[in-house]
Formats: sequence, structure tokens, C-alpha cells
Amino acid sequence: MSATRRLFSIIQTLRSARRPITAQQLCEQLEVSLRTIYRDIAELQAQNIPIEGEAGIGYILRDGYDMPPLMLTLDELEAALLGAQWVAERGDEKLSIGARSLVEKLNDVVPQHLKKVADSLVVVAPCLTPIISDTIDSEVLREAMRSRKKVKIEYTDGAGKVSQRTIWPFMLAYFETVKLAVAWCEKREGFRHFRTDRIVDMEVLEEQFPATTQQLKQEWWEQEKEKEKPRFHAEGSLYT
Repeated sequence: MSATRRLFSIIQTLRSARRPITAQQLCEQLEVSLRTIYRDIAELQAQNIPIEGEAGIGYILRDGYDMPPLMLTLDELEAALLGAQWVAERGDEKLSIGARSLVEKLNDVVPQHLKKVADSLVVVAPCLTPIISDTIDSEVLREAMRSRKKVKIEYTDGAGKVSQRTIWPFMLAYFETVKLAVAWCEKREGFRHFRTDRIVDMEVLEEQFPATTQQLKQEWWEQEKEKEKPRFHAEGSLYT
């Protein structure tokens, strides 16, 4: 473990502790010597981290201390960059722009010792299969979800049958090549999954649906768990 990650781990351990943590406990957790822990504590205190205590008694982190929001570990930075890379390739236009902007901001604000990680990323999320394009604006649909607005759609299923639905959309699932809108369907009086590339037309209504997003997610998930093979079932095949 690098020195930076070790210092970060010490702060995290002290933040979550309800009682003083001894140097012995820290060295066992981090698998380093007592001497290293004492040196690390002194280094953190020199950086004005409000750690109180002494050897043999234990250490605490004074209440009210908040770590800088971008004090990331190596794994956290790689996870953020990998996720942003995936979204940049597979998200709708605004999400893709947002992902690329996030990468630029991370590159600007990460500590100097992590900049080489961002510049020479060793993890990738290649997009090898062409994404099926939507005929609707996914950002409009996501905004309707955030606002809990009912949406009227014209939908074509896998067999080519066209239907009109009024739905309560509450979640948008991103797959490798397609997206699925998860919604309560008033016509079917149940949860349904709609491939966004098969939504021919869409109108966001002024009327809000009564249930909260969390309630709908919970009810939907309970139903999914009861199925023999929990998975997304689209109105028509997912991949055809």
C-alpha cells in the first residue's frame, strides 16, 4: 500500500471509530510497523488534520473535520474514469458531454501524484458493438423521470405491433447497445420495460404520477425478485 493510500485509510478509520483507536490496532489493520503508524500520524497532524491522542492511549479525529471531496484513492479514481469512459461512449448526447466534462475536471483537480494515473489509464471500456440509436431525446425522458411526470408514448414492440401507452417512467437502464425505460403502464396496470429505440413518439404530460420514485423502484424490484429468472423483460425481445 502506498503512503498516500495509507494516510487516507488512517483518516477513514478514525472518522468511523466511536472510541480512540490505538497505533497497534492501526498497524494490524494496515499491516505496517508501529513506527510507520507513528510517523504517519505525525505527518497528518503536520498537515493540520485534527487528530488528537498519543502513543499507548489511542487517537481520535476531532468532530467537524471533513476531508476534501476529491481526496481519492487510486482505485476510486480509476473507477470514476472507467465509468465516465463507459458513459461517454454509450450515454445519450448530454450524458456523454457530462462524462467528458467530468474527466476534464478530475484531471484538473486530482492531486499531483495521481495525475499520472489519469494521463495513463490502464483500464478501458471499449465500445465494440454499434449502439442502436433512439428516435426520442433521452434527456427529455430523464427529466420527466426526475419531475415524476406522466409520459404518453407510441411504442412498437418486437413483432412490429404499435400501441399507445401512458406510463410513469422512473428508471432508465443502460445496456451495451440499448436503453430500457422502466415504468408503470396505465394500460397494462403493471410494470413494463420499454426499449427507447422503439418509442416512436413521446409527449411529456403536465400531470405528475402519485407514487414516489423510491416507492416504484421498491415495488418493481420486489416483483423482479419473485420471477424465476430475474432480468429485464422488454415489450418485445431486448436484443432483436
